[in-house]
Amino acid sequence: MAWIELSLTIHSNEQQRIELALEDLGALSVTLLDAEDHPIFEPAPGETPVWPTIKLAALFDIVVDRAGLVHALTDLVPEITPDQLEFRDVPDADWVRAWMDTFQPMQFGRRLWIYPWNIEPPAGDGDVVVVRLDPGLAFGTGTHPTTALCLEWLDGLDLHGKTLLDYGCGSGVLAIAALKLGAAHVIGVDLDPQALEASRDNAERNGVADGLALHLPQDYASTPQDLLVANILAGPLGELAPLFAQACKPGAPFALSGILAGQHEELLVRYGEWFEALEVAQREDWVRISGRRR
Repeated sequence: MAWIELSLTIHSNEQQRIELALEDLGALSVTLLDAEDHPIFEPAPGETPVWPTIKLAALFDIVVDRAGLVHALTDLVPEITPDQLEFRDVPDADWVRAWMDTFQPMQFGRRLWIYPWNIEPPAGDGDVVVVRLDPGLAFGTGTHPTTALCLEWLDGLDLHGKTLLDYGCGSGVLAIAALKLGAAHVIGVDLDPQALEASRDNAERNGVADGLALHLPQDYASTPQDLLVANILAGPLGELAPLFAQACKPGAPFALSGILAGQHEELLVRYGEWFEALEVAQREDWVRISGRRR
């Protein structure tokens, strides 16, 4: 089966009205995309933020009358002019397979690999540590620079028998990697209940669920751990510094990411109150701060 895609660029204050109009005209789906370059990071649970300028794309059945659709839409939303509307044919495809085929195994550090479920890792190399993930998890698979920076940091540590706090665990990739690298126990904390479900599911698939305890922030009782990693955002990292200091044993290594270059200077000062030997690593526009608890 094939479809027709109708797209137009609009301002965010027009989004809801135009989206409802397209649905009334029989749109099978409506997708919102950033029309310019206004990234949105980690909205709070329940929020649906939109960009100032949106490219809105609606799918219709291939047999739809294009001229009639344009006429009906401009009647419902008179501010829209026909020259704003673009059509293109969308061929049928196995979308899940197409996405999975783009996600290939990735190496982080010396030993650690992230593999999608549709690719079997080679057997026989006892020094390789493999984490298997569902490629449907777009954030937290290792493809984002902040995740990559944290995975490389974990690979460079001796984690055997250690306990670790993963604050902002997301898909659980860092917690699972730590357990597969030898950690005895990991505490994962995230404010999104769906993230905790994803972490639990991925830990079970990787055979390490027994070593992972998951909590919402309000249910987490801070106790000193051997290591800490937090891949969230600069603002929350600054606010959480006292909690993280309390959650680290003396001498405990720690790593923070989710920090845009330029935001790290203030965090270095903030964390210098409790942590020492602070170092900065950068990948693309993103920064990791690491060091150890005093």
